[in-house]
Amino acid sequence: MSQAYASTAATNPLRRLGLRLWQDPDSRSTSIGLAAVVVFHLLLFLLAPIFLRIEHLPSAPRPPSTARDFNIELTPEMFAKPPPKPKDPSKFVETNPEAPENTPDKTNNFAAQNQQAAQEKPNPDGKSDRAATQGKKDMESNQIVSGRLTQPTERAEPEPPAPQPAEVTPMVNPRLQQNPLSGAEKFEGTNDTGIGSSIAKRLENAKSVSEKVEGVKEAKELDGAPTMPVPQPAIDPRRPRARPMVVKQQQVRPAILADNPVGTRNMGISGIDARWSNYGMYLQKMVDAVQIQWERLILSMPAMPASGSTVSVRFVINDEGKIAQIKNVETVASETASRACVSAITDRAPYGVWTDDMKAMLGTQQEMTFTFFYQ
Repeated sequence: MSQAYASTAATNPLRRLGLRLWQDPDSRSTSIGLAAVVVFHLLLFLLAPIFLRIEHLPSAPRPPSTARDFNIELTPEMFAKPPPKPKDPSKFVETNPEAPENTPDKTNNFAAQNQQAAQEKPNPDGKSDRAATQGKKDMESNQIVSGRLTQPTERAEPEPPAPQPAEVTPMVNPRLQQNPLSGAEKFEGTNDTGIGSSIAKRLENAKSVSEKVEGVKEAKELDGAPTMPVPQPAIDPRRPRARPMVVKQQQVRPAILADNPVGTRNMGISGIDARWSNYGMYLQKMVDAVQIQWERLILSMPAMPASGSTVSVRFVINDEGKIAQIKNVETVASETASRACVSAITDRAPYGVWTDDMKAMLGTQQEMTFTFFYQ
């Protein structure tokens, strides 16, 4: 009896507390909320691994690599420094052949000879690499002097007939008297050891002639045949003769000079800064040959081209000196004048094989442009 009582007495306070909380509306809602939170977390803990499970996604197979192995081999020549390329001169110029050879200190011009810029009247402020020239403005020229390579063909006008000189009576030397040599008289004895003699009479004007020649005893005999005065051509005072003059022309091409009033400060024969090279000598001979052939073709033309017309021919020359190709012809001249310019270049080819240093600098061929001016 006592134990049962004690057990009932022990549980009654909890029941009474539970009943009291359940009967109170505020306490009941709080109790229900706590119970719901506990149940939710228990369900979340138990069901989360099932709903949040991450499955493994299958991946596409990786394509095989397309890279291939290769080897690199380095040769000793790849590490060697290439030989320095010779500097290509920038501009070809034509020198003055009358000026003395003198190597300039610094220049980008090349030519057929060494030459230093100079002029007869130096300019203290001149800084140009060529002598002062007077010519066309806004024009570049590679020449500083002008001349001729061939003597011009001149047509001499017939001169009026000169008056006949007066007849001159020939003057003959007087004849000299000449006597033949006289005979000789010999005296000979019988003595072998004696001396013989001959006696001859000396005649006046004795000569080695067979017969006596009559003439003047005191006449002066002149050497040679009988002479006569040389007639001198008559001079007409109304037509005086021209004084003979020796005209010296430089052996250079005719030039159209550019206007260069600055000039240089060096004094001497007109010159230009230039260094000699095989290429410069080759070009000079080639240009001179083209000039001479062009002038010959001009003389054979039926009519002279219009003054001021120009023709530019662009062509290719190879290392054998042959004209490999005519690339372009720009002209404002007639068809005949244009053909003459092209023929002047092609007719004289080949111009000679290039030297080794020219081949090293230019390769196997070179493109050039020649411009022809008709004046």
